[in-house]
Amino acid sequence: MYKIGVVGLNTSIKWIVEFAAEYQTDFEFLSFPYETTNEIEKIIKENDSNLHAWLFSGPIPYEMAKKNIDTDKIMVHVPATESGFYNSLLEMIYEQGKIIKKLSIDVMFLESISSNTIIEEAIPQMNIPSLEVFTKVFDSDVNLNELLHFHLDLWKEGKTEGALCCFPTVCDALREKGVPAYHMSISKVDIQQTLRILDEKVKAAYFKDTQIGVEIIEVEYFNRVAEEMKTPYHLQYLELRLKERIINLCEKLKGSFSEKGNGRYMIISSRGSIEQEIRTLEDTIEKLALEAETTIAVGIGYGKTAYSAEVNAFRAIQHSKEMKKRGIVIVQEDGKIIETPGTHNELQYASRTYNEILLEKLKKGNIGLKTYKKIAALIHRMGWHEFTTKELATHLEMTERNARRIVTSMCHVELAQCIGEEAIATRGRPSKLYRLL
Repeated sequence: MYKIGVVGLNTSIKWIVEFAAEYQTDFEFLSFPYETTNEIEKIIKENDSNLHAWLFSGPIPYEMAKKNIDTDKIMVHVPATESGFYNSLLEMIYEQGKIIKKLSIDVMFLESISSNTIIEEAIPQMNIPSLEVFTKVFDSDVNLNELLHFHLDLWKEGKTEGALCCFPTVCDALREKGVPAYHMSISKVDIQQTLRILDEKVKAAYFKDTQIGVEIIEVEYFNRVAEEMKTPYHLQYLELRLKERIINLCEKLKGSFSEKGNGRYMIISSRGSIEQEIRTLEDTIEKLALEAETTIAVGIGYGKTAYSAEVNAFRAIQHSKEMKKRGIVIVQEDGKIIETPGTHNELQYASRTYNEILLEKLKKGNIGLKTYKKIAALIHRMGWHEFTTKELATHLEMTERNARRIVTSMCHVELAQCIGEEAIATRGRPSKLYRLL
């Protein structure tokens, strides 16, 4: 059974747990209520290791957790939607006994959507003539006094007849000062949709973790290493030390170990175990390289069957051996390639495409699909709006001449565009600036 931590206000948590009854055969929902948002960080840190996923009652606790806490657990939240706005507005109209035409609302800024989307879409649909709305957009580290005074000042100036708030504490403080304030709560539809998303994500993660994973570890230039050994015994001792380190890794992965000869070893385990122990693998590689005094290539393949995982692992290790600085390379079942996973230099890109126009352009420009996808992934990761061939060459460990040739070909087939030049302090021609199309 999967343990799900539910974080939110007490009232919201009760709603969520009540509607989650149909999922309780697979999930155990554990309640973690808070009174102030400052408690969220402590809640997550103290309980993260005991849970499989987190469910937040709204975007506020979710954004705060995502911003301040590093967790690899699944995190979902009940979204702020039009229904929550309608519920609060109807409650205000009912209690006040009149149609509200002047209103103040605070809305949290979300990176994924425009902050005003809900308000902009909801208000025109109500068809209330001459409705005037004052909106305050805030982020996760907002000062609640700022929100309080936003609503209160408008009320005192006679510009509003009520307020809709995201924070219950702001709502309560406004009510104490005589302002008709209402908390924008979550709806049943939003909760049910979020629970369905959570169910899908947990199941997808389970199937992903149980995929077969194959690691191939190769001591490069093994024949040369063997020749440099003083006696056959020295070589055998070296092989024993190498195998001991790899078997220790295999034990942590709960995998199956086999020796392929000539400095190549294979471990068969699960994807979940491999991803959890990626740091252990990096440490093992470093020690193997020191022990053998040579480079170590590592390829990891994932697949539904041992055969497909092994095929992908061989593809991955071949890719690793083509890199100047040897690193771990993963090839997933869908063909996606991941270089140096888990580091700040991690690069993910697809090795497949069904875009016939793109394939035709690459063929015309004599550019490899993998090369193009890798360049596009790097530009996206670095956040470059424009780039030079020198920057490209540095990050992709290729010569500037080769990078210039590739980018020139991309420009010829309209996959990139030269947009200007960059002046340099030293002598020589200025560097051209390019943009990916």
